[in-house]
Amino acid sequence: MLIIKERSEPSELVLLKILQARMKVLEKTVNQIVSLEKGFIGEKMFDQRMIKLTLDSLTINDLLLETNNTHYQIDSLLITKPKIHLFEVKNFEGDYLLDGDCIRFLSGKEIKNPLLQLYRSVSLFRQLLQQLRINYTVEGHLVYINPEFYLYNATPDLPIIFPSQLDRFVKQLNTQSSRLIENHHGLANKLLGLHIKDSPYSRLPGYSFENLEKGVICGRCGKGFMVSGDHHYLTCKKCNFVENKDAAVLRSVIEFSLLFPDKRITTNGIYEWCKVIKSKATIRKLLQENYKHVYYGNSSYFE
Repeated sequence: MLIIKERSEPSELVLLKILQARMKVLEKTVNQIVSLEKGFIGEKMFDQRMIKLTLDSLTINDLLLETNNTHYQIDSLLITKPKIHLFEVKNFEGDYLLDGDCIRFLSGKEIKNPLLQLYRSVSLFRQLLQQLRINYTVEGHLVYINPEFYLYNATPDLPIIFPSQLDRFVKQLNTQSSRLIENHHGLANKLLGLHIKDSPYSRLPGYSFENLEKGVICGRCGKGFMVSGDHHYLTCKKCNFVENKDAAVLRSVIEFSLLFPDKRITTNGIYEWCKVIKSKATIRKLLQENYKHVYYGNSSYFE
């Protein structure tokens, strides 16, 4: 198995965690962070189980596509010679009931049915292949990865893989004959080219440079702010993590760029953003060593 696109922490989750550390957020935002983190953990669990796949294949993770003006995300896409597999991964836990097209908690509360989400993604992806004039069989799978999950009324004909079935599914794939050719790699490259980096689903609370708390967030706990230690290190007030000062500042510059993509990186701006660094000369030197210095009239910035 060759992984063409590695899985990374969702940008929405990264931004929300930065905002949570720098401003007071509503309970719905806290719940959003918890949900995104849980989903990401489930996808990483799935990746760990798929390591056992020895089949000649290509894997693309976190693929966001648009077909016929409709966006859809594929948690994991596997290209093999016999067919293309689409995986929708859910990290649900507890007891659920499948009732027709509805999924509910046993208490009766209904939730969005992941099967319908899977069917929609498979249909749109097939349409995309037709538009590309590529003829491959496509098969979708809903993977419940959490061993503490149970779904009542699920029948064997549904495209569901439960936690106890995933290893057998991988073993079955490994028994297939699959030798990829140039066309398969060409398809993978086309899909990567169609991947949409900025998700339209991203939901962030309103914020501005002025209303965010300034300082360097801890690189380990992500919640505490760093205070100056000795000349070369910063220490987290919350978890006592010690980090190289240059590395901490450069991480803060990346956070600044993620939060404010339209703002220019300047010495004064990063000096104010980091707060804990007492010398503007230190900030300027660090930016000059790691970014391109652009002169613009009487001012300058870095990119």
